[in-house]
Amino acid sequence: MKKFIPFLILGMVVSFTAATAQDFGLSFSYFIPKHGYISTPVSPFSIRGLGKDINRFLSIETGASLYRMSGLAMKDLPLKSEAPFIGPNFTIFVPVELVFQLKGNGIQFDIKGGGFFFYGFDQKLNYGNIDKAIRAYETWQVANADFTFKNKPGFGYHAGAELTFSVTRDVAVSLETNYLVGESKFPLRGSYTGGSSTLETVALDASYEKAKIDFTGLEFSIGLIFSSGGGSPGPKAKKRRRR
Repeated sequence: MKKFIPFLILGMVVSFTAATAQDFGLSFSYFIPKHGYISTPVSPFSIRGLGKDINRFLSIETGASLYRMSGLAMKDLPLKSEAPFIGPNFTIFVPVELVFQLKGNGIQFDIKGGGFFFYGFDQKLNYGNIDKAIRAYETWQVANADFTFKNKPGFGYHAGAELTFSVTRDVAVSLETNYLVGESKFPLRGSYTGGSSTLETVALDASYEKAKIDFTGLEFSIGLIFSSGGGSPGPKAKKRRRR
């Protein structure tokens, strides 16, 4: 049942947004993690910009995105590597952000920042990169890891900006970039076997139980916003985007 929880959360967000949206859109979003592989969203399970205006200049927004993560790095490990140890997997990402809005004639610039929750499921260890890191760490010729892990939710903070400008009366273009800094506990247990002339087995010590997934990187997107109620969607009342 735990595997279906992220889909249920996304389903509720999608249903609520579909019932209340005045603007809708389509965009292409990507996440470039630190020491990882570029990741892509799982369409149509991504909606962002769901929120409420506090006043003319401030609003609170949230949403949810389902990413297919190609590879994420780990930190707080004795093993050092710039290659990802986690992936591929699916990760649900839910931000909550305060947005400062500057609106003009057919153009809007948003500065945003806040916190986020993420949870990876269908997790996999990249044993190819792990074994390579063990060989470098132990100065061995061969190595073979056998790890188990405990998956946990993660949290972080982010900041970014978005530029939206009208192309026609009913169509606008959105350019957005966010920098994310987050982590989740991912304790490892097990052992690895290897050597050069002879083989030996090394059990993981307690330091490996402090391991964390590093959810740091750059998220960017480009999209189109369509107004369903007439008028220019550039200085919008509130947009709804599907990525």
